[in-house]
Formats: sequence, C-alpha cells, structure tokens
Amino acid sequence: MRAQFVMSEIGVGLRRNLTMTFAVIISVALSLALFGGSLLMRDQVSAMKGFWYDKVNVTVYLCTKNDAIDAAGAPAAGAPAAAGGKPCSKGAVTPEQKQGIETELKKMALVQTVMYESSDEAYKHYKERFGHTALASVVTPDQMPDSFRVKLRNPEKYAVITSAFAGRDGVQSVADQSSELDNLFALLGTLNWAALGIMLIMLIVALLLIVNTVRVSAFSRRRETGIMRLVGASGFYIQVPFIMEAAVAGLIGAGLACGMLGAGQYFVIDHGIALRDKLQLINFIGWDAVLTKLPLVLVIGLLMPSLAAFVALRKYLKV
Repeated sequence: MRAQFVMSEIGVGLRRNLTMTFAVIISVALSLALFGGSLLMRDQVSAMKGFWYDKVNVTVYLCTKNDAIDAAGAPAAGAPAAAGGKPCSKGAVTPEQKQGIETELKKMALVQTVMYESSDEAYKHYKERFGHTALASVVTPDQMPDSFRVKLRNPEKYAVITSAFAGRDGVQSVADQSSELDNLFALLGTLNWAALGIMLIMLIVALLLIVNTVRVSAFSRRRETGIMRLVGASGFYIQVPFIMEAAVAGLIGAGLACGMLGAGQYFVIDHGIALRDKLQLINFIGWDAVLTKLPLVLVIGLLMPSLAAFVALRKYLKV
C-alpha cells in the first residue's frame, strides 16, 4: 500500500468535509474533556476523603452537674446536643465511670489515640473560637462538659463508637464530624455523575457526526472507489483512507481535550485563579494525576472514531 496515496486521500477527505470534520473534532474534544474531568473528579474526591477523614475525630462528651439537673428538659446552655433519650439522668459522670470509659476506648482496636479534655480546657477553646458571640458572655466553665477526643484508625467506622457509648451512664452524647463530610462527598459524587452523563451525550453526538461524515465522504468519492474496485483494489485498501480521516479528526479532538485538562490544572488549580493557594483546606490533586489520564484520553480519541468509521463503512460503502 502506498503511504503517499493514503495520506493524500486523507487530506482530500478532510478538506471536502471541513465543516463536519470541525464539528467532529469539537464534539470529540468536549466529550473526552468531560471524560477526563470525571476521572480527575473521582481522584479529587478520593484525595479529599483521605485528607479529611484522616482528621475526623469522634468526641465522647461526659455528663456534668448541669446536665443532671436539666435531664428532664433541655441540655444546659453551651452543651452539645444529646444523642437521643434523656442522658445524664443518673447524675454527673463519676471518676470510676470516666476511668472505665477511657480504658474501654483505649482497648478498642479501631481506636488510634484517646485525648482527654477537661471542662476548663473546653471552655478555653470555646472562648477562642466563639468569644466574639453574645452567647460566649454567659457561658461558664462548669457548663462545658469533660470529653474524650478519639482518633480512629478507620474514620468511616465512627458509628461503632457511637453505638458503644451513646446512652451509657456518665455519657452525655457522642458526636462525630463525619455527617457533614458525607453530605459534601455525596454532592461531589452527584456532580461527577452529572459530568459523566453529559459526557455520554456528547460522545453519542460525536459518534453520530463521525458516521455521517464517513457517509458523506464515501458518497462524494463513490466514483473513485468504484474505479479502485474495478482495478482490483481490496476492500481494506479502499476503507483505510476513510478510517484514517476519522482517526485523525479524533486524535486532534483528543489533543484539544488534553490541552483543556492541562489548562484547567494550570490556570484554575495552580496559577491564574490559583485555587490551591486560596483554598488551602482542600487537598487538590497534582500534575501526576492529570498526566496519567492523558494517554487514556488520546487512545480513546484515536480508537473510538476509527471503530465508528469501520462499522459505518461496512454498511454505507457500496462500490
């Protein structure tokens, strides 16, 4: 097969259907950019989960005298919300109960570290965080409960601590920070699925454009392909220029998609908008994650149009 002839036929085909080729390139670029963006979003969510869940603590709040007095009604001002029922109805936590809770926490395989925080320390931290509020002026140290700050080896299993200590004598409530994170990650997951859905629609549009482009190209060159068939050219020899046209258009679109992903990382995350500097609480993914996705985008951009063109030619190339 003469490579020069094939390349010339590819050029002729791309020029004859310039507008449709341009539409194919843009559709492939957008669909693959969304595909790559979805993969990066999944990596970003995983990185954020590892970063934030590692910082999640479960806090076991202990009963105070005020809790015991108010057990029949609302909890004392400044105290955390109860886990359910009427906690502390048997009075404030005793030293024996406090020691038993700490010992049991440290024995649990799920627990990595246990840190005790007294009511005075809790009051100091409260004043540091909320000292500017009106409520801070009426809160006293005796209203702040003693607590155990528990760091877990697997933060996603925080419910084990809740079930083991909620409602126990001497325990006012068990609180964790994971519910807010779960809502955040659920939202990010929904956005990721939405991006995948848009990507699928764009992919279908790109495939339809590729099929139509191949049909128009084959129809416009039906005389040439008929002559080639008469002189003994094989079906594969006739089909190769059409398949290569689709592959070239897809590869250009994939290149544009890679450029979009790289530009997003550079101008949005690292520089320009610079979210990495402005949102330091978020552990953004780096260039290593982006670069690992680019070869996959290029391969899909090359193979997808080629296979679509091959299938279309089997049906529409009549010589």
